[in-house]
Amino acid sequence: MEQNHIELVGCPICAPVYSHSNHGRQFFRFELEVMRLSGAVDRLPVLAPGELLEACDMEEGEALWISGQIRSFNNRCGSGRKLIISVLAEEIRPSDSAHENRVSLRGVICKEPIYRRTPLGREICDIMLAVNRAYHRADYLPCILWGRCAQEAAVLPVGSVLQLEGRLQSRDYIKMLDGTPQQRTAYEISAITASSPEEEYA
Repeated sequence: MEQNHIELVGCPICAPVYSHSNHGRQFFRFELEVMRLSGAVDRLPVLAPGELLEACDMEEGEALWISGQIRSFNNRCGSGRKLIISVLAEEIRPSDSAHENRVSLRGVICKEPIYRRTPLGREICDIMLAVNRAYHRADYLPCILWGRCAQEAAVLPVGSVLQLEGRLQSRDYIKMLDGTPQQRTAYEISAITASSPEEEYA
């Protein structure tokens, strides 16, 4: 199982805009709209190097297949820190397939799991997963587990290895700032399957 992999099929809802440069490469950001089987829609932020976009020749309204990794970044601008989640595209091409959203992760639980129930009685466990990447760095990815997976994850100690499969989803919420409500969007991995192998994380 790959440590960090995502595949998406969806439609871009805005033209790519310049984000930043890194080691001489320019990266551009756009949002991809991916429909769930339920009919709900996730709007996911994608970062893509300029050469990928030039080779793909994106057209308005045309669906894209994207393969890459989920990345996190601690934005220290303003007050406090904010975890920024995005999809780093490694391959992009036009697609006529149905919308798709598949994530595979393998990492280490880096905070105490938070177990809770919804008002309707559904069991949920919130996990922060640290997923290794090159150059001794890691991505810190918020994950939600449900039902039996939530029960099993809730008793795992910090440092346990967890591998899961699911989807990357967006969730809108309201945050009060100085008494003024502001709409925000959170991104998290909703796990479909999860297991904790006994072997040591490497």
